[in-house]
Amino acid sequence: MLDVRRPILAAIAILGFASGPTFADDRLLSRIAFGSCADQDKPLPIFDAIAAQKPELLVLLGDNIYADLDKSKKVTVDLIREKYQILAKLPSWQKLRATCPILATWDDHDYGKNDSGAEWPLKDESQKILLDFFNVPADSPRRTQKGVYHAEIFGPPGKRVQVILLDMRYFRSPLKRAARPDFGSGIRVPPYLPNTDPDATMLGADQWKWLEEQLKQPAEVRLIGSSVQVVHDEHPWEKWSNMPAERQKLLDLIRSTKASGVIVLSGDRHYAELSVDATLVGYPLYDITSSGFNQGFDIWRAPEKNSRRIGGMPSGNNFGMVLIDWSKTDPLITLQLRDEQGDVRVAHKLPLGSLTSGTLAVKPTNPSNEIALPEGVLGPIEARGKLGEMATVQFTVRGGRTIATSKRILLNSESDFRSDKNFTIVVEPAALMGPFASASFETFKGKTIRAKGLVKEYMKQIEIVISEANNLELVEK
Repeated sequence: MLDVRRPILAAIAILGFASGPTFADDRLLSRIAFGSCADQDKPLPIFDAIAAQKPELLVLLGDNIYADLDKSKKVTVDLIREKYQILAKLPSWQKLRATCPILATWDDHDYGKNDSGAEWPLKDESQKILLDFFNVPADSPRRTQKGVYHAEIFGPPGKRVQVILLDMRYFRSPLKRAARPDFGSGIRVPPYLPNTDPDATMLGADQWKWLEEQLKQPAEVRLIGSSVQVVHDEHPWEKWSNMPAERQKLLDLIRSTKASGVIVLSGDRHYAELSVDATLVGYPLYDITSSGFNQGFDIWRAPEKNSRRIGGMPSGNNFGMVLIDWSKTDPLITLQLRDEQGDVRVAHKLPLGSLTSGTLAVKPTNPSNEIALPEGVLGPIEARGKLGEMATVQFTVRGGRTIATSKRILLNSESDFRSDKNFTIVVEPAALMGPFASASFETFKGKTIRAKGLVKEYMKQIEIVISEANNLELVEK
């Protein structure tokens, strides 16, 4: 990461390439480019397209190089350094680096191993290589701290842009993998399930404390660089909701610090999209994903399910731009996704004033239910991670039906049973006795239920089947 607040002698060369321009703290920042995923062994003409946009700052969100793609080679410190050297020699990279200052964090492939976290044994050595490559000064705190997280604030009061770059690797607890592999059934088992271990962490204690301090700093626009997605939580790959409690902690922290102007910049996915959710932090939280510089899918593919997507590029190499028009009474922010030629493929405009706490009268709620979960009782997202185990789950019934032929009742936690967040309670006729003797779907609709049983999968749905009335109850406030 280039320390843009410290002048660096142009003669200094790290890994064969001198540092780029610096950026004064008080200079107005209105054109920010960002993106991720650059395989140094493939052409990277997109760097020329980025440079042509004349960005005032470039934010790199990880996978700045790929150290682990060649499975015939063991990833070593020398191999990681060699891959950075290949990037440094590319003319397109040299041109881009000379164009504007750069801030960078890492993701898994430049960290050293696909989907890895705190367990990666070369993380300290890899951190030093990254800091060297981006010419971080010897006296920077990043030279002594664990992890590469960092923040900068640019611009005068009233027009400040804060860039917060998270480290999603150094401290991250292990992901919870699906219990069953795909044995050729044609149904892909999700690689990751929610990790509900109370000790599981995405950022680690020190980085969490640091992030809270950063969110309390005065700024009008806050760009949080997260190498994995925050808002989109409906896919089974790496994302913040791999650890639901940690994701909620992030959202709660934005609320509790009253941090306005937050926009998430994310990467990792090898395609580009813009997602927004107006229910998470008290104002619309945008998550704009750009991936990758040369790792975008070559051919069109059907977009994966994302109920929060408002625009996207399901194929093609891409980069993102954040443009800020400070001349407006209410500054206008434009979020863009551009292709390899620099053409705009997605654009969304929003007034800065819409990103203010209290803009929307939305109160935080338990994602599974407004009634607090007792100890040992799980919400639907957490319960989905308990395949093959006994569990007690609680949620508000938002969908379902009575099956006339079998007289079974289906109770869903989501209005759309196809949602990746949905959990289903199947009430067998044998359980329709006692207080539920004459029950139908309407008996439970909109009410809170608590059910106990074996968590299993049927026709891609995660469910508990209730055959005894004492394993199901209605929960009153």
